Formats: sequence, structure tokens, C-alpha cells
Amino acid sequence: MRTQRPTPMKGTNVSAFTLNDVTRIAAAGRSAAEETGTAMNIAIVDAGGHLLHFTRMDDAWLGSIDLALKKARTSVLFSMPSATLGEISQPGGPAYGIEHSNGGLISFGGGLPIVDADGRTVGAVGVSGGTVDQDVHVAGAAAQAY
Repeated sequence: MRTQRPTPMKGTNVSAFTLNDVTRIAAAGRSAAEETGTAMNIAIVDAGGHLLHFTRMDDAWLGSIDLALKKARTSVLFSMPSATLGEISQPGGPAYGIEHSNGGLISFGGGLPIVDADGRTVGAVGVSGGTVDQDVHVAGAAAQAY
């Protein structure tokens, strides 16, 4: 006998994204990565930094899996691009050493917040596998797909 899943209480779902949303976001990122000729890892997280979707392109670097996830988490936790956090976390900066918090943050480009029509950060995308400029380009294409 198949049991029916209980219906979640209204307001308990943290994610503002549907499966179609994250699939479209990931596909846009993958397409941009293919244009650069670089295999990428693409992570999409919800507003709480929890993984919603992950794409690892064929031959993408294994070490970049963790980087993509941490870039996405960094961006959503601070509602800013991971590169911006990098700018303020330089020695002598107001947030120096912050990358050691929250289980490890990434303070270079490739993580972008995803913002809704009201300007609220509803999630983030993190990309890793190419140069920082390539990662930022692919993350931008993915975030724009929302």
C-alpha cells in the first residue's frame, strides 16, 4: 500500500524556486559554459543556503565541486557576489578573515545572489571550473535566467 505524503504547512517551504526554475537556471549556466568551452560545476541554493540543484559537466574538475557550492552559499548568506566579499575581506579590510566563518566561504568571483522582483535575495548560484572571469560570466548567465 502506498502512503500519501503529508501536505506541508503553508509557509514552511524555504525555497522560492520550483524544479522548473532551477532546471532553467542550470541550463542557462551550462549553455554559457559550453560557449566558453569550459566544463563547469554549477550549484544553486535556496535562501537558506541549502542545495537545490547541482550540475557537473563532463570532465569538470572534482576540486571545483566544493568551490561552486561554497560560492553559492557565500553569495546567499551575505546577499552579495562572492567577489564583493573578497574585496572587503582583504588584509586591513572591514571583513578580513571572514572566509573562515560559516564553515568556509569563498572570497573570489563566481557566486551571485538571485534576487526576486522585490529585490529580496531568494537564492544564489555558484560556478567553478574555469578562470574567475569565466565563472563570473557563467554565474551571471545562470542568475539572469531566473
